[in-house]
Amino acid sequence: MLQKIKSLFGAQDMTVGKPMRSILLFTVPLLVGNVLQLMYNTVDSIVVGQYSGPNGLGAIGVSTPIQLMFAVFFMTVGTGVSVMVSQYFGAKDKEKLSMTVGNSLLLILIATLLATFLGLGLSDWILRITKCPPEVFENAKAYLMIMFLGFVGMGFYNILGGILRGFGDAMFPLVVLAGTTVLNILLDIWMVATPEQLPFGLGLGVAGAAWATIIAQTLSAVVCLWRLLRMKRVVEVTRATMKLDAYIVKTIVRIGIPSGLQMMIMSMSFMFVQRLINSIQVLFNGVFDGAIFVAVNTAVTRVDGFAMMPAQTFNQVSSTFTGQNIGAEKLDRASRGLKITLVMALVVAAVVFAVIQIWGGGLMRMFINDSDPARSDKIVEIGIQMMRIICWAYPIMAIAMTIGGAMRGAGDTIAQLWIMIATNIAFRIPLTVLLVHLSKSEEYPNGAPSAIYLSMIIAFGLNVTATCIYFATGKWKTKSVVRRKPGAVADI
Repeated sequence: MLQKIKSLFGAQDMTVGKPMRSILLFTVPLLVGNVLQLMYNTVDSIVVGQYSGPNGLGAIGVSTPIQLMFAVFFMTVGTGVSVMVSQYFGAKDKEKLSMTVGNSLLLILIATLLATFLGLGLSDWILRITKCPPEVFENAKAYLMIMFLGFVGMGFYNILGGILRGFGDAMFPLVVLAGTTVLNILLDIWMVATPEQLPFGLGLGVAGAAWATIIAQTLSAVVCLWRLLRMKRVVEVTRATMKLDAYIVKTIVRIGIPSGLQMMIMSMSFMFVQRLINSIQVLFNGVFDGAIFVAVNTAVTRVDGFAMMPAQTFNQVSSTFTGQNIGAEKLDRASRGLKITLVMALVVAAVVFAVIQIWGGGLMRMFINDSDPARSDKIVEIGIQMMRIICWAYPIMAIAMTIGGAMRGAGDTIAQLWIMIATNIAFRIPLTVLLVHLSKSEEYPNGAPSAIYLSMIIAFGLNVTATCIYFATGKWKTKSVVRRKPGAVADI
């Protein structure tokens, strides 16, 4: 039985067979794995929300954009490596593949240590300039400090999982995640709950959620590294392959930096928007409460993370399928695969849209457990309104991320950087400020919550339009990492 499962969901060559079958066999375990990956932070939020209340939940919410900004250090390496791995795997070039993997392990160690050093030093300052509410400041700072201590394990898991997926192996990372997600849940409950809430609880609060996450992700990294070192038929990781090679490093940087900068720009725009979120006050029982919308946004963000996961999964599927087939110089097959993936992404986005519209309130309540039932109801009420706005982003992002994945798999990341700068910095931030200002009222003296999400939908619409226009030019076809044979012609 186990062998049958391995044959269906193990490492696979996507350059042969029916595209639909290859895409489905890769998508299913990858989607489940991505959901489990998201469970790390989501379980933190659920457990903290239930045992530490909205202020603890808010502390995790204001910390997330800051973590993402520093994750750019290892995501830069990870993006470049995943593109190169899929293309060299498709080209059957074991030597270049081994050099890429070996170099990436050394680069990720350097990148994560740098991120840890900077994160530990700057967390306090960043929380202050983003106007973190006083009632959540200390918990947010503690959470960030612990998470940065675990950045090495987090970075290694992300890049090792990306390497395995570049081989077409989505099953092993899924099995690892299933085990460590269960571990994370158990550790969360044990460390966050107080002895009064649960007899065995340690009462570490938000800090306990952080410790649970980094322990589980570090264990994931160790197991994935063990798996990689045993795949000698596919790749050799030796002292020689870990010696930095100028061409390999240059290519990783060329492909990875635009994606890393793209993520940093996104995170910085989120931090700017978080500053506006932290300033929004909600009238409740005759008093303006600054922590209510922070809790609302954190819960909405967690639900949105699951809702966006299919689009992100199809982004990875599109990137891997395109990368392997471009490496094998089967560009017409890459084109067919993209069309199949895009249709699948839109169908799933429609299902997610319906689920959010119908069951959004129930999903919100998973994260909220205030001692005041009326305050919980207020948080859920605003959250439902926000989710019914944000769900319009799902079909838009399904298109943008699937096409963007194909461009990245082809080795073209610079165009998406410029599109991100135009839509998230030059357009979204001024638009958000304008809409927040225009929506000020007696109930919302610092602006209405809906202004935050409406600006995001409009910016996403502009992003997908620009992405489709660039894709239609065909310039991304010329960015392959694999050096083509004389006379090879791009036919997509």
